[in-house]
Amino acid sequence: MTATRPRRSAAPVLGALAVVPLLRLAVVRHAVPAGVGWRVGCDGCGAPVGLDRPLPALGPAARCGGCAARVGAPPGMVEAGLVAALAVAALVGGSVPETLALLWWLGWVLPAVLVDVAVHRLPDRLTYPAAAGTWALLGLAAWSGAGGQAWLRATAAGLVLGLFFAATTLLLGRRGFGLGDAKLALGVGLLLGWYGWATMLGGLLLAFLLSATVSLALLLARRVRWSSHLPFGPFLVLGTVGALLLTAT
Repeated sequence: MTATRPRRSAAPVLGALAVVPLLRLAVVRHAVPAGVGWRVGCDGCGAPVGLDRPLPALGPAARCGGCAARVGAPPGMVEAGLVAALAVAALVGGSVPETLALLWWLGWVLPAVLVDVAVHRLPDRLTYPAAAGTWALLGLAAWSGAGGQAWLRATAAGLVLGLFFAATTLLLGRRGFGLGDAKLALGVGLLLGWYGWATMLGGLLLAFLLSATVSLALLLARRVRWSSHLPFGPFLVLGTVGALLLTAT
């Protein structure tokens, strides 16, 4: 009996690592400038990259099989993100549908954040499924015992947060947030709103605080200028995770 326990504890991690090629392929395809068709192969030698040839390009090495150039997300980043996602889901807890909603959202925003860091854009093909699946799974959680009030609040919070980010784009232009941030905010509002309006506000404050801290550090290190634009998606995701962990403690 004791010999099987490590295998059981490792099963979720091994299952998550099995989707690494899918997530790495999402980064490869979408980490391109706006208006450019998605990437189908290595930028260096043109060797095709796809699920029919996952290694080494879509494995932990993240290297092209033809010229050994790096392809997509940096080595180890997706794997570390998946392990972190499992840890967050375990710490936050909740019912099975609630946990599935969180894992679903994290599974989509992980490649979205890596794309945002690389090319400063959040693709609709990643943000929309993240929000839609989260909404549906939270609805299942409400139907299976949590009650409809939490789901209605989550729906309202997602719409409010998404509209808030979209309004800054319309009113402030380039000085506001991008529409990609607004679409990412839909899922953020759903998850945080499920636990209450205070949780949503706390997550938003954490995101702004993290963004301000990192921006100031980069300015002092002369890595960026006042006119530089930093992607806000990673901070929004980190603020969300932080708020969920604080709520669970």
